[in-house]
Amino acid sequence: MHSFGHRANAVATFGVTILAAMCFAASFSDNFNTPTPTASVKILNINWFQKEANGNDEVSMTLNISADLSSLFTWNTKQVFVFVAAEYETPHNALNQVSLWDGIIPAKEHAKFLIHTTNKYRFIDQGSNLKGKEFNLTMHWHIMPKTGKMFADKIVMTGYRLPEQYR
Repeated sequence: MHSFGHRANAVATFGVTILAAMCFAASFSDNFNTPTPTASVKILNINWFQKEANGNDEVSMTLNISADLSSLFTWNTKQVFVFVAAEYETPHNALNQVSLWDGIIPAKEHAKFLIHTTNKYRFIDQGSNLKGKEFNLTMHWHIMPKTGKMFADKIVMTGYRLPEQYR
């Protein structure tokens, strides 16, 4: 006969093996989800567009951010981190990204939202490259699962332009 320690070890090993298999199945099942999120960002107003004392351009905007990210949620989704970034090119960098707003969506019930806000973070360019600059607003999201790997994706919204003169 086996001792109590051997039996407990066998039961614990079996339990951990079953738990690992369930975690793998949960993570694998996320590959079959094909989300169809929608997002829209409207610039309602350029509050100010100025040159700082150190020579950098700074912009403050009022935004309407609306999105329906409920399709990103499955039974394996813990939360979704979402942020809106301004993306543009300069002579020194092929891609500049400035985060304007972010949020954490803890549940599917909060995944459909409309927010009226000013940019949460300062939109500053190192230099004076923003006059008349075309830029994209991009909504990025990172899906944090209960188990398995994180997924990230984005929606790019084009056609925005900053003013030619400081205000």
